[in-house]
Amino acid sequence: MALALVLAPAAAIILILLIRRARAAEALNLVASAIALIASFALLASVGDGDAAFENSYVIIDGLATWMILCAAIVYFLASIYAIGYMRLLDQEDRLHRFYAMFAGFALSTLVGPMMNNAGIYWIAIELTTLISTFLVAFEREASSIEAAWKYIIVVSAGISLALLGTVLFYWSGTFALGPTYDMTWKTLQEVAPRLSPALVSLSFLLVLIGYGTKVGLAPMHTWLPDAHSEGPAPVSALLSGALLNTAMVGIVRYLVVADAAGISGLARGALLALGAFSLFVAALFIVRQTGVKRLMAYSSVEHMGVIALGFGFGGPLGIAGALYHMLNHSLNKSAMFFGAGALMRAYQTKRIRGIRRVMRQFPALGALWLAGAVAITGAPPFALFLSELTIIRAGLSGSQFFLIGLMAVLLIIIFIGFLNHFRTMYFESGKSETGEIGPVSLWCVAPMWLALAPLLVMGLWWPQVLWEHFQSVAHALDATRIAEAAR
Repeated sequence: MALALVLAPAAAIILILLIRRARAAEALNLVASAIALIASFALLASVGDGDAAFENSYVIIDGLATWMILCAAIVYFLASIYAIGYMRLLDQEDRLHRFYAMFAGFALSTLVGPMMNNAGIYWIAIELTTLISTFLVAFEREASSIEAAWKYIIVVSAGISLALLGTVLFYWSGTFALGPTYDMTWKTLQEVAPRLSPALVSLSFLLVLIGYGTKVGLAPMHTWLPDAHSEGPAPVSALLSGALLNTAMVGIVRYLVVADAAGISGLARGALLALGAFSLFVAALFIVRQTGVKRLMAYSSVEHMGVIALGFGFGGPLGIAGALYHMLNHSLNKSAMFFGAGALMRAYQTKRIRGIRRVMRQFPALGALWLAGAVAITGAPPFALFLSELTIIRAGLSGSQFFLIGLMAVLLIIIFIGFLNHFRTMYFESGKSETGEIGPVSLWCVAPMWLALAPLLVMGLWWPQVLWEHFQSVAHALDATRIAEAAR
């Protein structure tokens, strides 16, 4: 199944570049995404009690990796459906095969990243996502998209360089206990952590947190995210927000376990909680005063990455379960939001909120789905994000983090009001579109919104027991105390 997961998009890339026809590229990419989705479900089922189903010096198939792969595969499949309707509107038929080749390559990098068992190779996989996605952000060749692509690669590369420095320092600290050469697997780092210098591990972790936190979009390293998300094609925005950010979060979580085992849990979790809370604060400020449609969605991604960081920072069975559940819910929900935003931006021919009016009257089906998605993304019941956020709040309360929970609650309320106020403007205020003409919306753009929002409603009313059991097995596998005792 792991081979199928990797070979399907890889084969699609090769065939697309050989055939060089837009319609064939659409079909090949869609088939590859469907195969990847099926393989991701099979991989998730192969991990039972939390121990890795497969592990060597380079690849690990465990509960955390398979969950991230599932989130990425779902977004890849939904975005591949949506891209068929959206990309045909760009009037760039002769270049579409290149888009789909890069799109499959970007998806492949997000699927492979969580499986990397060597910390150094994981860094390479994350850097690969940057290189491929940069060209996708700039695909439309407009001045604003090219500027966003340059900003993206400069800011993220600076951050990822700090992550490389942190990785090197982690390796160096290990040489004092294991000798000059060793396999830098996650398990090796976890087992040797109690024998490492706390000062060196502290510095290494902070560098890694800032580096990968830049790729995750945690504030204040988030500055690339609003531009890249708003200027890239909508299918790319969905994959950036729903897949890439989760893939980068894997590195922070893996290193957090090492920091716990090394005895610096207070510093490591305190730093992660601080970045998570600050991300919520920044998102609240910019969401309230936002004027661009996709930039509004981008700052919502900053918010939800902050919520996930808080979940992992609180830790424990509840914190990890809430964070993992929130990752899936955010991937589904944010994909639907970018799908709706992209379709309406093309229909109204504007990127500004004030240029979109009377959405429900013009597009009843899409308008209803997008409004439902807006309610869901703000964490309102009965959708699944309400459950995952409530679980994270319970984790914080059980750990006596009363100040952070109070701050989180206040900021979530502000975001709820500010976010839905923009939708009130687009749905209920009178006015005309900026161009005076409103184009059609393809069924290809509406169908994946149904596929994304239906599970959110179901999982908001019913938390499947099998998912809870999986989350608990992941929490057990990430238990630093158990790992340290086993190492002794």
